Amino acid sequence: MIKRELSIFLVVGSLTVLVDFVVYRGLLWLDLTSIDIAKGISFLAGTVFAYFANRFWTFSHQSVASGSVWRFATLYLSTLIANIAVNALALAALVNVPSAIQWAFLLATGVSATLNFIGMKYFVFHSHIR
Repeated sequence: MIKRELSIFLVVGSLTVLVDFVVYRGLLWLDLTSIDIAKGISFLAGTVFAYFANRFWTFSHQSVASGSVWRFATLYLSTLIANIAVNALALAALVNVPSAIQWAFLLATGVSATLNFIGMKYFVFHSHIR
């Protein structure tokens, strides 16, 4: 079961990263906001997609379990903070690297994706055995 969930989570995660990256680069290209705000907005855009894709496809929850929306929001708020912090730290460390934005994005995404899978599997969409 966990192999199936992890496989689907990786597909959903890849699509979520694509949403995140397109929004992030679009906001920066249009010069609409600062890097940190753009990262936060793009992460949240991916979050909306990720909730529904993971709920219905990855973890096969057709109905909303009591508290799952709040657990998901709590998890994503935590990983949003981690994502922005890792992105900022990586940008500071890679200041002279031409592709610093892409590397920082990938590192921040990797950290938050790992935390998100663990959190969704065991905190948000866990199955109750009664």
